[in-house]
Amino acid sequence: MSDGKSTLITGIGELTTNDGEPDGDKPGAFAAMSNAALVIAEGKVAWTGPAARAPAADAVVDVAGRAVLPGFVDSHAHLVFAGERSAEFAARMAGRPYRAGGILVTVEATRAASDAALRANLRRLVSEMLRQGTTTFECKSGYGLTVPDEARGLALAAEVTPEVTYLGAHVVPPEFAADPAGYVDLVRGPMLAACAPSARWVDVFCEDGAFGAAEAAAVLAAGRAAGLGARVHANQLGPGPGVRVAAEAGAASADHCTFLTDDDVDALVSTPVVATLLPGAEFGTRQPFPDARRLLDAGATVALATDCNPGSSFTSSMPFCIALAVRDMRMTTEEAVWSATAGGARALRRTDIGHLGFGARADLILLDAPSHAYLAYRPGVPQIAAVWQAGRLVAGGVP
Repeated sequence: MSDGKSTLITGIGELTTNDGEPDGDKPGAFAAMSNAALVIAEGKVAWTGPAARAPAADAVVDVAGRAVLPGFVDSHAHLVFAGERSAEFAARMAGRPYRAGGILVTVEATRAASDAALRANLRRLVSEMLRQGTTTFECKSGYGLTVPDEARGLALAAEVTPEVTYLGAHVVPPEFAADPAGYVDLVRGPMLAACAPSARWVDVFCEDGAFGAAEAAAVLAAGRAAGLGARVHANQLGPGPGVRVAAEAGAASADHCTFLTDDDVDALVSTPVVATLLPGAEFGTRQPFPDARRLLDAGATVALATDCNPGSSFTSSMPFCIALAVRDMRMTTEEAVWSATAGGARALRRTDIGHLGFGARADLILLDAPSHAYLAYRPGVPQIAAVWQAGRLVAGGVP
């Protein structure tokens, strides 16, 4: 904590630490202990163990048998936008298929919005995430698609998170409909130059209706040359080259992974690319859910994220995504929680978050429940009682 004092959180019914033995090249397997305690000092985890052996601390918080977990790490979100698309959602639920072109509706609204309006909506969503236990999140641009609009979107995102992603290659905007190659040149050139100072990552929507393999590879190469790490929207709407592009680019993550061939799975297993699954998008588009069981059994590293956006997945709730993953993607409760915490950290190439091992950043959540399984066992029920971020209580309180 910033004041230098230590805090003992004791009476923990189940403490999920994710500091078990490494599973392959994963940083630490799911691990949990009962009747536990944890000490926070200087914003970090200073000790974990049985409550009966807990050391003294300056302050004591007794959580009376409730569960404590690492804060959720949401590694895929689109939070800088204006407008809403509820009519599109209702039409999809009535039978209209999802197409990438709906993005342009949000582009039009975002371009017309003021900085103040975009900032207010962004901060509302960030607050919503925090109350639901998300202590680290990634935020993309991609709803401006002009040099000034992409640059301002990234500057706004950088106000609220260090995990900022340049997604100029989201779709080709209407003014470049007759010259998609010219738009790719803009994304790789002047737009990248304007956006790179605010970003850590570069992303591309590699899909029919968006960008092909060669275009995606060119955008990622330019981003890497500008010092940005690579991410890819891959294989969401059908089989395609996205996972292969991600593997060849050395991307941190291939996101969606809904339609995978055996070769795609092999590429995810044999490289450090994390398969980030976004079940909120499948919920919102009525597409088949990704086969997480297939990926996990093959040995791939899996993350879960919300894909929070106004079109295909307008949810900021990681607990909701955990419940979907367990119910519809054949993940165990332990695998889903690991993927929403340590897996998300891995997708962002972070080692300081996603676990509660010694020296980790003290991002943790208190459930109003006795175990992590309640996140899936009681779907739709608010269960996040308190949230600590870097050792400070930032939402809720001890009941």
